[in-house]
Amino acid sequence: MKADADTTGIAKAGTLDSWWQLQGDWVEPPNERRGGSSGVQRIRDAQGRLLYAKRQTGHIYRSLRHPFGRPTVLRERDALLGARQAGVRVPEIVFCEAEQDHAGWRALLVTAALEGFQPIEDWYVEGSRERHGERLHGELLEQVAKNLAQLHRARWQHSCIYIKHIFVRVSGEGEAARAEAALIDLEKCRQRLTSAQAALHDMHQLRRHSSWNDSDWHLLIDAYRAAYGRPLKGLPA
Repeated sequence: MKADADTTGIAKAGTLDSWWQLQGDWVEPPNERRGGSSGVQRIRDAQGRLLYAKRQTGHIYRSLRHPFGRPTVLRERDALLGARQAGVRVPEIVFCEAEQDHAGWRALLVTAALEGFQPIEDWYVEGSRERHGERLHGELLEQVAKNLAQLHRARWQHSCIYIKHIFVRVSGEGEAARAEAALIDLEKCRQRLTSAQAALHDMHQLRRHSSWNDSDWHLLIDAYRAAYGRPLKGLPA
């Protein structure tokens, strides 16, 4: 039995079996939880494009809408589609499907690598902030804030937003340099009743789990308020 998959916006090619047989190196070895296993492999398609395949057996979540369980990759697929529709830069979905038989669920989510992007933590460690200067770093913080604000305005809450889930890409040098940001790992993402609920949860969580100093955080929050575009009390100082 196939899952109730809304594949709007996914250019689907191949079958679950054909994608499942495509193997690669484990980026996140399978972990046993949620009644099954889940892990991520780095693979390449026939054209040599770098992809990431999240493989799951079992590994379900339950909700009022899905009391008997549903693979978590389908929740992540919904969040990725919703985020892209809201204008947030997230990984592109290449393939997603889930099926259930007598043995249980099997599910696969394949996304394209964010070409040219790297974890923002690595960008800092490499000394890129010092090399590009504070103008570019301010632009980078603005791009991070814009992605988060767009996510929250659409009522999507990341729910696990640590600094390691923020990727950046810088193109050009000197005054011509430009910064971009992206968000990853939306497996726990869900929609809240209000945008404020999503915003306050994530921004407080990010404040606790980021290495930005007070000055950097104030720049990010100012850019976030501007991008959010409506009054919002309770943001972390």
